[in-house]
Amino acid sequence: MAAESDTPYVRLRVTQVRSTLARLQQCLVLSALGLALAWALIFWTESPLLALGGAALLLLGYALVLALEFVAVARVNRGDSVPAANAATLLRAWWQEVRVAPVVFAWRQPFRWQTWPDTSERNADPAKPPAVVFVHGFVCNRGFWLPWMRTLRVLGVPYTSVNLEPVFGSIPDYVPLIEEAVRRAEALSGQPPVLICHSMGGLAARAWWSSTPDVAQRVQRVITIGTPHHGTWLGQFSHVPNGQQMRQNHAWLANLAEREKAGSDAPYERFTCWYSNADNIVFPASTALLEGADNRHVPGVAHVALGFHPRVMRESLAMVASAARSPAERTAA
Repeated sequence: MAAESDTPYVRLRVTQVRSTLARLQQCLVLSALGLALAWALIFWTESPLLALGGAALLLLGYALVLALEFVAVARVNRGDSVPAANAATLLRAWWQEVRVAPVVFAWRQPFRWQTWPDTSERNADPAKPPAVVFVHGFVCNRGFWLPWMRTLRVLGVPYTSVNLEPVFGSIPDYVPLIEEAVRRAEALSGQPPVLICHSMGGLAARAWWSSTPDVAQRVQRVITIGTPHHGTWLGQFSHVPNGQQMRQNHAWLANLAEREKAGSDAPYERFTCWYSNADNIVFPASTALLEGADNRHVPGVAHVALGFHPRVMRESLAMVASAARSPAERTAA
């Protein structure tokens, strides 16, 4: 009988992960619901309008914060090299984000983040697509990727993921977490994986990339979605380490780029960067581009919504599928 390691299918042990962020967001969601209910009960007999209005403000006040972000987008993007979105486009993007943000931050991440566990079945078939490594962004966890995970399960594509913690730590501190996820992905398919990263996750992936000597043999492609490669205007308001590192012109970003360029004449040739002129977190819009990368613009899409845009998902998954083909097959396609 062949040894287990000689068979194409081997069950890998998946490290049980925890999410401090999930517990934090659970507390925030339940507190907001409790406060809204208490407000409504206290003021109902006095004024039903006041009771309902106060409860709505407690539950939907985030929409006002998003509106302020889009006002800033309209002003800051005026002088950017990427054509600015008009008011109607920004209004539609705001409504996109109003709808998708609570699904992610009040449901998937706090309560459903373990719904689709990482793949544990190894299938080292070179004709199959490589594994995907999911790297989420700021104030997120692996629950962000649930729609992607569900799709990959249907397609039979293996994947691994990370919870980047401490939540408000320094971006370079996430490198060991990504290394561990990449090693698991390599073991799943026997091929270098594809990294798919949202927002700050793209910077964490670059930090891992620049600190990995044999990276050319370790990963096939890095896909970033709304990543502040050159920082973001909003970063100036952050007072936590990873938020500060995402400020425009921050020394950490400059040092990261210097290390990458010192190691290669074309450091970003394996990168695909998705960006939008209506991104309410990463702006000016051009800060999400990398020189020499495959930069792809999706106009009029907000930051979180960009992570689930049909074109972004369709074309990114097509890149994963094509990675299993031979170089000649890829050229012919």
